[in-house]
Amino acid sequence: MEVASFAASAARVGRGTRSEVLGRRAALAVGHHFVANVGMDLLRAGGNAIDAGVGMVLAANVVEFTSCGFGGEVPTLIYSARERRVVAVNGNTRAARRAHPAWFRERGYRLIPPDGFLPAGVPAVPAAVVLMLRRYGALGFGEVARGAIELAEEGFPVDARWLTGVRAAERRFREEWPTSADLFLPGGRVPEVGEVWRNPALARTLRALVEAERAALARGADRDGALAAVHDYFYRGPIAAEICRYVGMTQVRDREGGFEAGLLVEEDFADYEARLEAPWSVDYRGYDVYKCGPWTQGPVMLQQLRLLEGFRLTELRHNTPEYLHLWLESAKLAHADKEKHYGDPDFVYVPRQGLLSREYAAQRAALIDRAHASRELRPGDPYPFDAAPESRPPDLHLGPIAPRAGDRGTTGIRVADAEGNMFSATPSGGWFMDSPIIPELGLVLGTRCQMFYLDEGHAKVLAPGKQPTTSLSSSLVTERGEPRCVFGMPGADRQDQGSLQFFLNVIDFGMGIQEALDAPRVWTSHFPSLFWPRQAFPARAHVERSFPPEITESLRRLGHEVVIEEPWTGDFTMVVMIQP
Repeated sequence: MEVASFAASAARVGRGTRSEVLGRRAALAVGHHFVANVGMDLLRAGGNAIDAGVGMVLAANVVEFTSCGFGGEVPTLIYSARERRVVAVNGNTRAARRAHPAWFRERGYRLIPPDGFLPAGVPAVPAAVVLMLRRYGALGFGEVARGAIELAEEGFPVDARWLTGVRAAERRFREEWPTSADLFLPGGRVPEVGEVWRNPALARTLRALVEAERAALARGADRDGALAAVHDYFYRGPIAAEICRYVGMTQVRDREGGFEAGLLVEEDFADYEARLEAPWSVDYRGYDVYKCGPWTQGPVMLQQLRLLEGFRLTELRHNTPEYLHLWLESAKLAHADKEKHYGDPDFVYVPRQGLLSREYAAQRAALIDRAHASRELRPGDPYPFDAAPESRPPDLHLGPIAPRAGDRGTTGIRVADAEGNMFSATPSGGWFMDSPIIPELGLVLGTRCQMFYLDEGHAKVLAPGKQPTTSLSSSLVTERGEPRCVFGMPGADRQDQGSLQFFLNVIDFGMGIQEALDAPRVWTSHFPSLFWPRQAFPARAHVERSFPPEITESLRRLGHEVVIEEPWTGDFTMVVMIQP
């Protein structure tokens, strides 16, 4: 078996930015070299892809704090060589039991804000990483957390991207969030590139979890019981208590104009569990493509594959105006369905069979005008194509639409090992720009609950204990049941738009992996963002500057509102592929 890993950045030289990295036993692709070092150390120590993946998630929570944190989320796909199947790890947050639409409306909120403590749900990362270790790992929590603890305790030299996040939040640190200022502005100043930065409180938090595991083993617990003790220490012990104490007593200003403390209570933590679930999937030209369920945006990629498989893409030729127009119009249709139909399956029926059926896709594809760009948001009716049409929710409607704001980035963790295990995670949330540091713990809570609506009758309406539909999305591909590829990219609402273009570049257009990563991309902001303030730009097509001018002019003539963008900077694509 040959394993290859790739990561694309914005700098493009010829037909590739860098050489393809090949290995015989394992490979990984991540967003930071310190994170990669942690993963390789774990693989060399006898860990498998899941151990390495978990260790790198924890390390990324330290060194990629602008993109993800220990208080955030980590939806993950795993191929288990032992079980010979793909599983989805539901590492999503859940809303506080005190979080009701009426609570926000009574206080004058139009939307759930994107910052402060109000959009915080229960942190998902600790539960998810423990669950993955319990079910699929070979090492203990103390072993996989060692690298993250060393980085937090001993520090690491900060880079320009990290400092960009600090500078963006500097005023808020100084004027509103003194605990964040104490940590990120040592000596009252912004560090310089190359200065060593430490997070001793986070190191202590992680060490406390390691000690909980060690104490359980000393009492005679087996490996599974010791890992369960790690979960309980976070969610049913002093860490949850400290989070709830701090957010309950600390009022924070938010971008909706409020000044409120948080809503989380200890019972929210005690009830929380990460879960293993069946992923959603479709077959496309001989490959099975897997995504997490409709609590993520992931199924839009599957729907778009269904829409596009009826077209002969190679005859249109790669990145011609005809191809790009078809691609953009199919994205609009898939994301319109996401906006109306996706939600937490525990709270609303999501018609999986209907949404992914070829018959429904054919009906939807017929809406595409090959000569004109649509300006409408056009969700479909998948229920006649579903196994349970009687489960249609009553009066399901769309939320309000307004012009779109900017997106956030995140990071990614992709690993494959010699046994054929594969790990594909997109950790995010809990970053330091949108919420204050909890000083005793060195972590930040996520703000993912901004992705709920306050409007009754919407699939994504806020409810206690409900999951928001997150933007986070990873991909995993098998061929005839054998693992082949894990990939994904950051980029908020753009994640699956970029991932799909990479996949089609390889499967339909026969590109090598690095060439497929480096090819210029388009994306649309036609549909409402999952992020506050839930805005949209009808018919907006974002086109990278590296496209020839005649391509962009052709798209304009078709009715697209073209915006020329710099290459997808900061949003790195990460791919690991197994060659049979």
